[in-house]
Amino acid sequence: MKRGLGIGLGALGGYAYYALVGCATGACPITSNPWITTGWGALIGLTASA
Repeated sequence: MKRGLGIGLGALGGYAYYALVGCATGACPITSNPWITTGWGALIGLTASA
């Protein structure tokens, strides 16, 4: 339960980062794609909840 919540909040935070900050040029390897940014957020959320 705790890990799932961490993953969900991390993914939400990752997508929010993409939507609010993102990458204007599209040349940024992590923030140019919403799937990658959401995945990194979920991974960080998993790590933080462990």
